Amino acid sequence: MHEPERADHAAQPRTVGELGEDAALARILPRLRPADAALLGPGDDAAVVAAADGRFVVTTDLMVHGPDFRLAWSTPFELGWKAAATNLTDVAAMGARPTALVVAIAAPPSIDGSVLEGIADGLREALAALAPGAGVVGGDLSASSVLTIAVTAFGDLEGRAPVTRDGARPGDVVAHAGARGDAARGLALLFDEATDASGEPDSAAAESLRRRHPELIAAQLAPSPPVAAGVVAASAGATAMLDVSDGLARDARRIAQASGVGIDFSSEALGPDVRLALAGGEDHGMLATFPAGVPLPVPFERIGLVTDAAGELFVDGVAIDSAGWDPYSGWDGRSG
Repeated sequence: MHEPERADHAAQPRTVGELGEDAALARILPRLRPADAALLGPGDDAAVVAAADGRFVVTTDLMVHGPDFRLAWSTPFELGWKAAATNLTDVAAMGARPTALVVAIAAPPSIDGSVLEGIADGLREALAALAPGAGVVGGDLSASSVLTIAVTAFGDLEGRAPVTRDGARPGDVVAHAGARGDAARGLALLFDEATDASGEPDSAAAESLRRRHPELIAAQLAPSPPVAAGVVAASAGATAMLDVSDGLARDARRIAQASGVGIDFSSEALGPDVRLALAGGEDHGMLATFPAGVPLPVPFERIGLVTDAAGELFVDGVAIDSAGWDPYSGWDGRSG
C-alpha cells in the first residue's frame, strides 16, 4: 500500500470551508478511477451502473471520527482505504463481485482540503488492490462538526445465487479466509502505546508504532481483506457466509442463529491465542460453511464443524460466549 505524493496547492485556499463544495469536488473527482460497470459516472444527479445479472447487491457503512477512527492515528489515505475495504467485504460475503461505490463525506469546514484528497486517494488505491474494476460513481459533501464517511457499495452476482447466513447445515465444514486477531492486536498497541498521559490519542507515538509494528498497525488502520474470496467461496458451493467485522465468535453466532445450527471451533486451527482469534474484530475475513467432502477453495482454511446445537458456539466441544466488537459498547467518548 503506497500513499501517493499530492500536488502542491499552497497558493490555493486550503480548508474545505474556503474551497466550497464545487472546488472541493473538482480536486477530489480527478483522483478517482471510473468503475467498469458505470454507464454514467460522477457529474450528474445520479450515476447509472450496469447490472447485467438483473439483480444487484447493496450495502452501506459509516465511519465516524471518535468511535470508528482517530485522526491522531489514521492518515486520510488510510481512512479512504478502510472505508472502501470494509464495504467491499460485505458485498463479497454475499458471493458478489463489487462493482461501484457511492461515497458521502461530512467534514468540518475548518478541515484542510488535503484531507479530502487523501481520502480519495485511499479509496482509489483500495479499489485497485482489492476489487479491480470497481470505482466511485458518485456521492455527496456536507458540513459537520464531526468528520464522517458514509459508503454505499454495489455488487454483481453474475448469475449466482446470493450466499446468505441461513444456509449452514449440520455436518458442514466451517472455514475462514483472512487474518484472525491481527486488527485487534494493532488496536491494542495503539491504545496501550499511542496515547498520552491523559489517555488522548498521540500522533507521534502512533507514527513510532507504525515503524515498529507496520503489519499489525496496518491490519487495524488499513486492512487488506480477501475480497476475491467471496466469489471463490460462492462458486465452490458455500452454504453460508459473512464478513467477520465484529469478531469471529460474534459473527459465527449470527450464522448459527440464522441457520438454526451450532458451530464447534477447533482450538488447534484457531492458533496460539484462541481468545483473541475469536473476540478480535475488524479483520474483515470471510467466514463460510461448505458441505462435507467439498474441497476447500484457496484461501479458506478449515477451523471447525457445523453441529445440530441450534444457535450455540463451542471450542473443542466446550460452550463459549460470543464476545466481540459492538459500536455502542466501550467507547469512552474520546476522539483524538
